[in-house]
Amino acid sequence: MLEQLQASLLEKTLEFKVSWTTVQAFRRFKARKKREIVTMGVEGINPRKSVGVYVDPLDWNSCLSDPDTLVIDTRNDYEVAIGSFEGALNPHTEGFRDFPKWVDENLHQLVEDKRPKSIAMFCTGGIRCEKASSYLLKEGFKGIHHLHGGILKYLELVPREKSLWDGECFVFDQRVALNHQLLPGIHRLCYACGMPLTPNDVETSSYVRGVQCLYCADRYT
Repeated sequence: MLEQLQASLLEKTLEFKVSWTTVQAFRRFKARKKREIVTMGVEGINPRKSVGVYVDPLDWNSCLSDPDTLVIDTRNDYEVAIGSFEGALNPHTEGFRDFPKWVDENLHQLVEDKRPKSIAMFCTGGIRCEKASSYLLKEGFKGIHHLHGGILKYLELVPREKSLWDGECFVFDQRVALNHQLLPGIHRLCYACGMPLTPNDVETSSYVRGVQCLYCADRYT
């Protein structure tokens, strides 16, 4: 099937990503045509025309340990809360559409104060940080880099003993989050608000499986 899909493309640029699981990862399969994946809500952002420098996962630790590099996690706040790279900056965004606002209100001043030689960004699979790099270039930022293949590719290629990843990586399916072995971790999903829950969260009195958790118990009837 993958060979047929690749053969049908006009441009041979599709990068296949395979993630193995012994359980059903999605409740249902749905494929539909969309203008873009994970939109930022900003016109003119096109990574095919303008994008930052790709950093190979095996070279990513150098960015993290470089004091002249500002490392930014472009994922949502609830994703960052269960795992991220040591020393990475968390913009505390609720969604990817909030990233341009954070850049406007915070990043310009941050770069002016810290004067980093480069900015390196990352996300789960490499899509959001790639788009974020295109946006920063559009805004006039220099020295833009991003992790090729995202966190999942890093966890796949970098041995645990050399890894600078701390925690689990949130994924948008029924596995909830993956550990460094790319196996389902300790987190569960609240089916009301979609928040990843730790074992301690599940033990709270406000948690009702399939109904609510401590993050949304006061938000729904």
